[in-house]
Amino acid sequence: MFSIFPLNRTFILTVAGLAILVGLIAFTEHRQNHRQCEGIDIRMDEVDGHRFLNRNDVLKTLTNEGADPLLGDDYADLDLKLLERRLKQNGLIKSCQLYRDLKGILIADIKQQRPLARLVPDGDEDKSAYAGYYLTEEGHWFPLSMNYTARVVLVSGSYFSERKSLTTEQNQPLIELLKQIEKDPFWKAQVAQVVVDRNREVTLIPQVGDCLIEIGQPVELESKFEKIKLFYKHILPLKGWERYRRVSVQYRNQIVCE
Repeated sequence: MFSIFPLNRTFILTVAGLAILVGLIAFTEHRQNHRQCEGIDIRMDEVDGHRFLNRNDVLKTLTNEGADPLLGDDYADLDLKLLERRLKQNGLIKSCQLYRDLKGILIADIKQQRPLARLVPDGDEDKSAYAGYYLTEEGHWFPLSMNYTARVVLVSGSYFSERKSLTTEQNQPLIELLKQIEKDPFWKAQVAQVVVDRNREVTLIPQVGDCLIEIGQPVELESKFEKIKLFYKHILPLKGWERYRRVSVQYRNQIVCE
């Protein structure tokens, strides 16, 4: 007859070990929850090697302009999700995550917005250095920063007069146009500004010269950009930069120069 004592002993030791482990975890969690916030460590990514935000900007948002200093507060009393929502109210912050380390330091891991283009005002609107907004690849607008100005293509025109979100499927061709300009070194060097009218007709303003380039609706972009390259490589060298005031590539198989 086999003895079941070794089996029972193993079972008892296993249960006891699990109980001790659970107890240690619960004790550690209780101790950590009743630990105070000893400091705030802000970690941010960079945009082109720079930051739209600095540590003071994040601290002001996180602490509600100093009304909720956090330092010295028990972690049991801190709602990290609420603090994350507070940080996300800052338009320059794309996403954030708050957590604490074993020393009681509150860590704020911040990801900044990444701009695709910059909206500049038209007409009599404010044209100061900080007027306007940035546009993300997702089609969202976010405010400019006084700490850093990103070098991206400018956009303007009546299409943006109400500064509506460009996240809809209808606006994806326009976003794709801006992406192509931003990611291609040639076009990024050539195009200074993209003007879009109420009908979403697009005109490019080049970095050099006064010639406006009309591409119409932002569709069939590959073909239209190829025609613009032909204009730059074969027509301008012969006629000169000041010869034309308007070039249209919006019609299939045509380059109209005036």
